[in-house]
Amino acid sequence: MLVEGKGRFRLLMVKMRSIQRGLMTLAAVVLVFVLTACSSAAETGDSEGKVKVTATTGMIADVAREVGGAYVDVTGLMGPGVDPHLYKASQGDIRKLEQAKVVFYNGLHLEGKMTDILEKMSKSKTVTAVTEKIPVDELRSGKDTGGTEYDPHVWFDVSHWMHAAEAMRDTLVEADPEHAEEYKTQAEQYLTKLEALDTEVREKIQEIPEASRVLVTAHDAFGYFGQAYGMKVMGLQGISTAAEYGARDVSELRDYLVDNNIKAVFVESSVPAKAMEAIIAGAAEKGHTVSIGGELFSDAMGAEGTEEGTYIGMIRHNTQTIVEALK
Repeated sequence: MLVEGKGRFRLLMVKMRSIQRGLMTLAAVVLVFVLTACSSAAETGDSEGKVKVTATTGMIADVAREVGGAYVDVTGLMGPGVDPHLYKASQGDIRKLEQAKVVFYNGLHLEGKMTDILEKMSKSKTVTAVTEKIPVDELRSGKDTGGTEYDPHVWFDVSHWMHAAEAMRDTLVEADPEHAEEYKTQAEQYLTKLEALDTEVREKIQEIPEASRVLVTAHDAFGYFGQAYGMKVMGLQGISTAAEYGARDVSELRDYLVDNNIKAVFVESSVPAKAMEAIIAGAAEKGHTVSIGGELFSDAMGAEGTEEGTYIGMIRHNTQTIVEALK
């Protein structure tokens, strides 16, 4: 009886070891499956069912969130106060671009040194320049800017930025057809807001006496704004802050302010104010008082969570600041 009991015990132990090995094998298979699924999600850019989107500037990221709504997870590379003309992509930025399913950038060489990286990525993933839908004959060319390239600051004409929203809508519809109707509806709602904003800006600028509709800034970022809403725009630097200015540029702009009795100039959140301060000091030496009319958001929006941290809020802030200083 004792021998028979020992035999049964050994048989039971063998069966238990066999079950244990089976469970371990099953766990290994499940782990491989999970890791493979995670890897696949990272490669496609999907996160919890959302389309992973990386946008270069804050303005683009804001529109992507408006058009994409709950179906996208948007990461912006350039935050408040960042100058995209001089921006250099970090290794972290490259990772964010690689992990995204969709990449949105401005184009027209706004991103400067990042342009080559973005163009190379376009061969292996969905990469869209949001300016691609703007008719070429509506862009400010070298004839307008005194340079050789198109002016990239298209967002200051709200009607141009409507084209950008349409480009993002079409890209998201193609990348995620399952939610195509939602993207179209959300885009239409946002475009309605932009249309109202365009009218609002046009009406506000009319409050400034015609002779005083002169906008002087650190660099030529507001050309489209002036063209669309009837203002003369002058910048110390060209359309890119990478272009250097000299003593002659400072003296010519100073003399223009004095000769035309311009009372205010504006600084930009993404450009150092020292150049404009030098012009103000130069005008004072000639007996003409010029004040800083306020800070404008040009190549970057305001802080996240503020009204100026949205495209619509930024345009409203700039318009109100300009009108209050010049009217």
